[in-house]
Formats: sequence, structure tokens, C-alpha cells
Amino acid sequence: MTYQEAARVKTVADLRAAIRDGAFTGHTAGLAPGKLQCNIAILSAEHAIDFLRFCLRNPKPCPIVGIAETGDPALPTLGPDIDIRHDLPRYRLYREGRFVEEVTDIAAHWRDDMVSVALGCSFTFERALMAAGIPMRHVEQDLTVPMYRTNLPLVSGGPFGGTMVVSMRPLRGQDVPRAVEICARYPLAHGAPVHVGDPGAIGIAALQRPDWGDPVPVTADEVPVFWACGVTSQNALLSAGIPLVITHAPGHMLISDIDETAETPIWKP
Repeated sequence: MTYQEAARVKTVADLRAAIRDGAFTGHTAGLAPGKLQCNIAILSAEHAIDFLRFCLRNPKPCPIVGIAETGDPALPTLGPDIDIRHDLPRYRLYREGRFVEEVTDIAAHWRDDMVSVALGCSFTFERALMAAGIPMRHVEQDLTVPMYRTNLPLVSGGPFGGTMVVSMRPLRGQDVPRAVEICARYPLAHGAPVHVGDPGAIGIAALQRPDWGDPVPVTADEVPVFWACGVTSQNALLSAGIPLVITHAPGHMLISDIDETAETPIWKP
């Protein structure tokens, strides 16, 4: 299934079914408009409390929107049919802080001590920006949004810490105030930007060499605008060097049933 075909799928359940069956393995930017997309981190219960503490101390890049029971692959408050072992287009596996492989299904790696944590994603506010006439070039060009490590410090929680990761979208200067206003309405999707303008001011050496995703050009009448990014959690997980972490591949999110305008976290009852 191509990205264009996935964009025409009518329901979230059908789109997740296509992902579960392996029919679609691409990035999810622009898919399921109006629905909250989620970064995913899966780790052992032994480390989950410290990781949740880290996320609560850094809500801008790591807004918690769902937590599963230990050993349970379901996230029923995000979607009644979700099975986290199958419902992301691509996953990444890390052992002792090192990337091991990228896969499209993690059933073979699932353990009874695993806890799944869902974090909000900035993809969810892009529909509102585009509806307001603010173009998203990476969506237009079928690219994964560029993401960068920065020098913006985080508050540590147990072994988890480091610096913030941001995503970048080029905007026309006159569109920036409106974009800030629109994005502030989506606190579970990182909210308003954290920086506008000079990438060097937040430790980014070269916009055309993102740490994740694809390079997106910034034209002469545009400025780079940076949002807190859920890949921050991956950076923290890797720096902790714990035995096994499973995450979404950057740009390949869990698509939930939750409306993107939700203002409070959705907890498992």
C-alpha cells in the first residue's frame, strides 16, 4: 500500500489493520487527520517508573497520553483494538543503548514484563496548520519531518536525561504568530514551538543534516520553526543504556482513536 492509498483509508481501525497486516509500513505524517498520533516506548517494568518520572518532569517533549498494564500489549484508552506488537508501521530495537534492528512487528520480542508508554506527537497539529493555509513541506513532498539533537537541557529522572530533540518545519515569517497560536491548542502534541529562527542558538550545526528524518529546504522567505519532539524520549532511553528498549521508528507512529484536541492525558482505567 502506498502513502497515497493509506491517506484514502476511511477509518482509523482500517488504517491500523493495514499496518498490522504489513500492507503499509511508511511514515504516518498527514494520515488520519484529526486523530492523536503517538510516540511509543516499550521497556521493562523495572525501568518504567523512572522513565515515567522523567516524562512527567519534561512534559513539553514527552507528554504522556497512555500507559499499558505490565505485559499487556493493549492500550484500550487509545483504541479498543490496539495491539502494540503489530500496530506501528516500523519499530526500532535497542540493546544496552545501541541500535540493533528495525522491524515491522515485535511479537517475537514481546515479554511479560514489558510496559508500553504512549507519548503525544506533533504530527497531530499539522492538519490544523494546513487548514489555516500554512503549508507543511515534508507532507507535500512525502518526507519524514527532520529532527535534531539540541543543547536544550532536560530534567533527569533516574538514569534518564540528556537534551531535547526538536522537529523542524519551515514557515513564512508572517505565518509564525498564527502557527504559535494554533499549536498552543494541542498540549498533548507538544504545543507551541520551543524556538524560532537561528538553529545555532539551540545547538544545531546544519539544518540539512538532521539526526533523524529527511532534510527539508528552507527558502529565502521562510524561517525554521522548531517544536519539542517525542524522539527526545528515545535519546533518553538510549543514554540510560538499559538492556532492551523498543520504540517506534522516527516518523512511524501509533495512530489512536483520540481526538487531537484532547487536553488531558488518557489513562488506562
